[in-house]
Amino acid sequence: MSWLQSPLLRALRDPAVMAGFGAPQWDLALRQARSADLLGRLAALARQHDGLLSCLPAPVLRHFSAAQSVVTRQHKAVHWETQQIAQTLLPTGAPMLLLKGAAYAMADAPAALGRTFSDIDILVPKAQLDEVESALILDGWLTATSDAYDQRYYRRWMHELPPMTHLERQTTLDVHHAILPETARIRSRPELLLAAMQPVPGFANVHVPAPTDQILHSACHLFHEGEWGHGLRDLSDLDLLLRANGTSEKAGHALLARAQALNLTIPLAYAVRCAHRVFQTPLPQELLARLRDRSWMDALFLQAVSTAHASMASPASPWARRILYIRSHWLRMPLHLLLPHLAHQAFKREKDT
Repeated sequence: MSWLQSPLLRALRDPAVMAGFGAPQWDLALRQARSADLLGRLAALARQHDGLLSCLPAPVLRHFSAAQSVVTRQHKAVHWETQQIAQTLLPTGAPMLLLKGAAYAMADAPAALGRTFSDIDILVPKAQLDEVESALILDGWLTATSDAYDQRYYRRWMHELPPMTHLERQTTLDVHHAILPETARIRSRPELLLAAMQPVPGFANVHVPAPTDQILHSACHLFHEGEWGHGLRDLSDLDLLLRANGTSEKAGHALLARAQALNLTIPLAYAVRCAHRVFQTPLPQELLARLRDRSWMDALFLQAVSTAHASMASPASPWARRILYIRSHWLRMPLHLLLPHLAHQAFKREKDT
């Protein structure tokens, strides 16, 4: 696929190539990076590479400096917001497990490099969910929807509360009690994530997933949920996490064993193959060999990832995203629940217009 040789992907795989970019390559690379929400990461990679910044044009450095300012501000905001939420939940006694971007930032994980955020995700034990929600509401967090059907949809079938927004700070918070919906075809075990979580220094009740679990949750989120708006960024997260924790044969065995325990072998298979194809992630050959190839599904995922920017997408890419969106619903709910749900959503959209 020609888009795999786009300036952005070449730079993410090997930052040194940026030294040879001319004006046309930079123009395209910056537009692709901004569209994919990867400009901050590109800037961070350039800074890590000895002597590279001195080779880059001044206009590019200005773009990188602005992106770094955004990243720094957002990381500070995530740290501060985590402190506020942790203080709110401390009286409940519930452990607060950060997920995705917030976890990367608070643990200073490899995927925190140049990472930006749109919300904060946490996971708490289901048995303490009501107490956690009550504490958050008292502190000014309210669910974003008052629609009775949507409330029932989240609370009866999903793995999280309806998204919450703070009245004053306007921060968005997703409170999970599992990593997959209650009705999903794949059943995972959130209690294993909580049992293996690691404390964040300086906090009594804030934790992050173990490094292997960070890989598996990232894979699960990207290859099960069907949210491809940040698909390339999330795949880049996986690349960095795998490079740090999954390149040796021993790490490969541990990753596969953990995936089997959490029932996430299929998302892991998609993740390692796509990361290897797009970013040339170095992985143990035995791990790649043991995760069965599903070339037609891999092709769909690669097409969906290519929609990060119009210059990378093919005519088939939007169709791939639609197919994967439908697949995500099929994985999320059995047909006897899914069809009435889709009918309701279609009727609601028609009514709103």
